[in-house]
Amino acid sequence: MAQIFNEPSRTFSEYLLVPGYTGAGCVPDSVDLACPLVRFRKGETPELKMNIPLTSAIMQAVSDDKMAVALAKEGGVSFIFCSQAIGSQAEMVTRAKSYKAGFVVSDSNIRPDAALRDILALKDRTGHSTVAVTDDGTSGGKLMGIVTSRDYRISRMNGAEPVSGFMTPIDKLVTAREGVSLSEANDIIWEHKINTLPVVDGEGRLRYMVFRKDYDSHKENPLELLDGRKKYVVGAGVNTRDYKERVPALVEAGADILCLDSSDGYTEWQRRALEWVRAEYGDAVKVGAGNVVDGDGFRFLADSGADFVKVGIGGGSICITREQKGIGRGQATALIDVNAARGEYFDKTGVYVPLCSDGGIVHDYHLALALAMGADFLMLGRYFARFDESPSNKVNIGGSYMKEYWGEGAARARNWQRYDMGGAQRLVFEEGVDSYVPYAGGLKDNLAITLGKVRSTMCNCGAVTIGELQEKARITPVSATSIVEGGAHDVVLKENVINLGNRV
Repeated sequence: MAQIFNEPSRTFSEYLLVPGYTGAGCVPDSVDLACPLVRFRKGETPELKMNIPLTSAIMQAVSDDKMAVALAKEGGVSFIFCSQAIGSQAEMVTRAKSYKAGFVVSDSNIRPDAALRDILALKDRTGHSTVAVTDDGTSGGKLMGIVTSRDYRISRMNGAEPVSGFMTPIDKLVTAREGVSLSEANDIIWEHKINTLPVVDGEGRLRYMVFRKDYDSHKENPLELLDGRKKYVVGAGVNTRDYKERVPALVEAGADILCLDSSDGYTEWQRRALEWVRAEYGDAVKVGAGNVVDGDGFRFLADSGADFVKVGIGGGSICITREQKGIGRGQATALIDVNAARGEYFDKTGVYVPLCSDGGIVHDYHLALALAMGADFLMLGRYFARFDESPSNKVNIGGSYMKEYWGEGAARARNWQRYDMGGAQRLVFEEGVDSYVPYAGGLKDNLAITLGKVRSTMCNCGAVTIGELQEKARITPVSATSIVEGGAHDVVLKENVINLGNRV
């Protein structure tokens, strides 16, 4: 007979945090949400950390280069989806890595004999309004001038005007010589009240561009997550089929961390992929793995070399794996079980393997519960799919704006590799749905509210770090009746009365 677990499989909604003592210094502004992203040994520090405990899911409707930049600005990491051609995924990584840096190699360049229409086409392709004019149209050619949106007026020009006629020429530009420090470059920008500072070598060839907006961006986003070259930290997903070709391309593109994307990580295919990465790159390439829902699955992936382990099967809002296959486990129960195994593994080996809770987040307070239950960080799909920065379309449904959102197991995604069991190279049946989520606007403001709730909850528990939360938190299961009690009840909400009065 099959092994039967005595305890029921529980979700985050079946638990509440019990308040602890809150000292005078325990205020939201004092809360530090930094967390490890990759494994490390006891007494050492992880090579990669995040400033907030959030990552975006490896999904077509969630994580592209635009989301990668937006989330890195806030201190998290986006894992660019892998259910696309290797080349296109690598290009997304490259765009995200080159978006922000102290010294930027120009990717918008043009010859002086080009026309205005060429400037407009280049702007549409790159999204950048500042274009370097070089003698050969390359990023390393001799700098002739600069074109910005202030140099032309489309309504008064026909598109055939040569760039040389309306660009700001080199003799009217403020430039810096190669070797200038970033601090010095920013001083020049402020002193001359300019937005762009070209950096040239001794022969006048363009080397870099330094942008005022990058300095302003850092001041507006103090938690932004940067690598050693002051570029945004970017993640990318890989599968267990073409990893031998995909991993090298993503590493070459600059990806800081990879993650095996699969509905079930307790497989021979993930072990082979992890062992191949270690054999080819040693510890230089960081790669997470998953998903698992129990201690056995965790130990398997940790022993195989995973840098972090994702926890969760079937808990995503668009996931129907449990309905289709009867496979999975309540997210809270899975996380509690895996966290216990992680503790045993740490005691035995001295190696700390971070846990990523993936799925099951319905309300903002679930984030705090997941962290208290042992997650180092979380991976969210539906949450990020609602924002402007997600790659899906915004549509008007019945007078309300929505964003399209579909699962990687849906027919639309055609991501059979994520559900590959070593069989036919096609999706035999769906494990995800095609849906909509309410449009919520920009990521920054929404994320600030969510993290504000998490910080406030942590203070209620007397904690100012995630580690302290996990030590001090007290969690209680709740009954169905207490769940009802926790919301508005036994009153008539004003909005319902107003809606009733507006009925015809």
